[in-house]
Amino acid sequence: MTKNKIIAAIDIGSFKIATLIAQVSVDPMTYETSVNIVGATSSPSKGVKKGQIVDIEDSVEAVIASVEAAERMAGYNLDHAFVSVGGSHIASQNSTGVVAVSNPDGEINAGDVARVIEAARAISYPVSREIIHVLPRQFLVDGESGVRDPVGMTGVRLEVETHLVTASSAAIKNLAKTINEVGVDIEELVYTGLAASEATLSDTEKELGCVLIDLGAGTTSIAAFVDGALSVSTSIPIGARNVTNDLAIGLRVSLDLAEEIKLMLSDKQGQKDTKSDQIDITESGASEVKKVSRRTLVEGIVRPRLNEIFTMVRLELERQGIINKIPSGAILTGGGALTVGVTESAKRILGLPVRVAQPGGVKGLIDDIMTPGFSTAVGLILYAVSRSQAEKNQTDSKRINLPTKNVKGFLHKVIATIKDLLP
Repeated sequence: MTKNKIIAAIDIGSFKIATLIAQVSVDPMTYETSVNIVGATSSPSKGVKKGQIVDIEDSVEAVIASVEAAERMAGYNLDHAFVSVGGSHIASQNSTGVVAVSNPDGEINAGDVARVIEAARAISYPVSREIIHVLPRQFLVDGESGVRDPVGMTGVRLEVETHLVTASSAAIKNLAKTINEVGVDIEELVYTGLAASEATLSDTEKELGCVLIDLGAGTTSIAAFVDGALSVSTSIPIGARNVTNDLAIGLRVSLDLAEEIKLMLSDKQGQKDTKSDQIDITESGASEVKKVSRRTLVEGIVRPRLNEIFTMVRLELERQGIINKIPSGAILTGGGALTVGVTESAKRILGLPVRVAQPGGVKGLIDDIMTPGFSTAVGLILYAVSRSQAEKNQTDSKRINLPTKNVKGFLHKVIATIKDLLP
C-alpha cells in the first residue's frame, strides 16, 4: 500500500506569491518516489519590494489569497510549509570544522558528522544576521579529501568544508511574522537560489561546475556550484521589473502597459516572419494610436538593462574567483528568464554557455507551473522531499545500528524506503 505525505511550498516574490501543495508517495513495488502537484496557484505580490517584506498587512493579504486558492484546489488545509527567502541581504561564506572521532575503534558515525558540521557553524558573524543553511561541500578523513559521506569510514580526525548562507535577522523576522499571521508554520526557510537549483540543474552540471541565475522581478539570485557543491550564494538588487520600469519611462506609459509590452516582445522572440515590426503602445482609452519599432525597444531599452544585470553577475563571479570554474555555464531561470534577448545578453557578457531552464521532477497539475517563473516554488517541494529522505536515512542508520556506507546499492534503498513508510 502506498503511503502519501503532503508537502507545501510558499514562494514569496516581488511579482507574485506562488503556493504549491504536493502529494509525495513511494511505490512499494519499485520503491520510487513520486511527487504529484495537487494544488498550484499564484497571486499578485503586495507588500514585497526587492524580495523583502516592506508592509506586513499587504503581504499577509497577498499570501492568504495564494494559500487559500491552493487549499481549495488541493482540498487540504495547510498547517506548515517550506518558504523561500531571497533579497540583496543574502550573503555566504565558506567555513571549516574539525573534530576527533568519538568511537574508540575509529568508525565514524552520524553523531560525529553532526558535531563536525556544528563546529563549522561556530563562526563569528554580526548579531544582525542569521545562518539559514550549513551545507557540507566535502569531508576529510585523516586528511584524505573528496569524501561525500564519511559515515562508516574509519579514522581519528574528521574535517568538513561547509558553505554557510546567511540572511538579515530583521528580514527573517518580518517574513516569519507574515507567514505565521497567515496561520501557517514555517517548516524551513530556503534560499531561493538553492531551491531553484533543485528543480533546474542536473547532477552533471553541478559536478562540472555551473552558475544558476534566478532572474526575479526585484532581485537576481546567484547560486554557483563547484565540484557538485554550492560554493557561492548571493543576490543583486536588480531584476526584470527594472526592464518594465525602463519601458514605462522610455515610452511614457503606465507600468501595467509596460509589462504587457515586455510580455509581447517575449512572445515574439524567435519569430522571424512577423507581419510588422511595429508594436502598439496605445494606452487604454487614448484617442491617438501610437506605435514604435520592436527593434528600437529591444536594442534601445531592454538590452542595455539586461547587459547591466549580467555585468553585475560577472563582477560578482570574478570577485568570488569562480568565473573560470564553471565550464557547464550559466543556467537562467525565474520569470525574468523569458525576457526578450536574455540569452544573447548573458552569452555576450558572461562568456559562458547559456540555457534557459524550466522546472522538472514533478507530476500532476503542472500545466501552469512548467515555466521558469515557478522554478523556486517547484524547487522548494523537491528540496523538502530530498531533505526528508536524508533525515530519514540518518535516523534509519542509528535505529538499525548499521553504518550507512556498509549498506550499499539496492539494499540501502530498500531499507530507507521501508522505514519511510513506517509512521
